Amino acid sequence: MAGTPDETAEPIEGTGRIRAIGERLILPLPAEASARLRTRGQNAVTAVLDGHPFDLVVEPDGAKGHWISLDEEMLEVLGRGDGEEVSFALTPSAAWPEPSVPEDLGEALAGADDVGGVWEDITPMARWEWVRWVGATKNPDTRARRVEVSLDKMRNGKRRPCCFDLASCTDPEVSKSGKLLGIE
Repeated sequence: MAGTPDETAEPIEGTGRIRAIGERLILPLPAEASARLRTRGQNAVTAVLDGHPFDLVVEPDGAKGHWISLDEEMLEVLGRGDGEEVSFALTPSAAWPEPSVPEDLGEALAGADDVGGVWEDITPMARWEWVRWVGATKNPDTRARRVEVSLDKMRNGKRRPCCFDLASCTDPEVSKSGKLLGIE
């Protein structure tokens, strides 16, 4: 999906240094760039990284900052690695890209005919929130329970998972207690 930059939004420009957290490479944003984003939680943006366009969602770091997840395809395009600098221009997007729905949530949704309409009717941003809420735990039992609770909430008309702190709801693979690893 091609992103639609918000025509009224000013691009946020700067440089950042790629950082490894375990096996993952991320691009933490400088504080001044992060402060210009619309929310302390996730933000949909059209991004230009070292001259290459990407539609992505900028992640919260749990300490009022943000970071960009760099997948293998992005790293190949950028030709960069850990410790290397990347220039960026981020423009808040008027449209959110569709999230990758994890297998467990996808199977549960596919098997629940009574909630499929709710899932299709909510916005991509709301779908990101459901995906993030389900994935914001490393505990498999908690995760399974969140999948069940998601279906139950949607059956009862909920369009968002909860009122959890979106600024502290970051990828559990690179965080602990809602904060990006290495953040003090």
